[in-house]
Amino acid sequence: MTLTVATPSAIHDFDFIHGRWTVEHRRLKARGLGANEWDSFPSTSYCEPRLGGLANVEEVDCPARGWTGLAFRLFDIETQEWTVRWVNSTNGVLQPPVRGRFHAGGCVLEGPDTDEGRPIIARYIWSDITPGSARWTQAFSYDDGTTWEINWVMDFTRVAA
Repeated sequence: MTLTVATPSAIHDFDFIHGRWTVEHRRLKARGLGANEWDSFPSTSYCEPRLGGLANVEEVDCPARGWTGLAFRLFDIETQEWTVRWVNSTNGVLQPPVRGRFHAGGCVLEGPDTDEGRPIIARYIWSDITPGSARWTQAFSYDDGTTWEINWVMDFTRVAA
């Protein structure tokens, strides 16, 4: 007996990120201190779907900074939320998940984490999504969501096939 589960169209929310990309990064050199000095560097990214769209895996290669990383995105049919987890080659630790949904302007995902031992709420925002580009922004709140500091921006440009 085969069980068929109806899947909502939201499982296709992250279809835009499938494929190959060049990525321009801007990352704060010091987080949580009110600093405004940024480090800029390039990377490449490749993402492919899994489980009929319920998941995708993105690999980021950043030779300019000597690391690679993997993002795991999973769609929870029951809650209608995406969960994203990250791991990189600098420490091999799977980071706590952020959760969220898409809306008219993109996607906001949030979750508790720590930054150098300090408790934070991490927020990932996907915006400016087009067939050839997208923006990912990371912000941390050190005061339980009252204020946010953007500390990482990634601008994606699709690599021509």
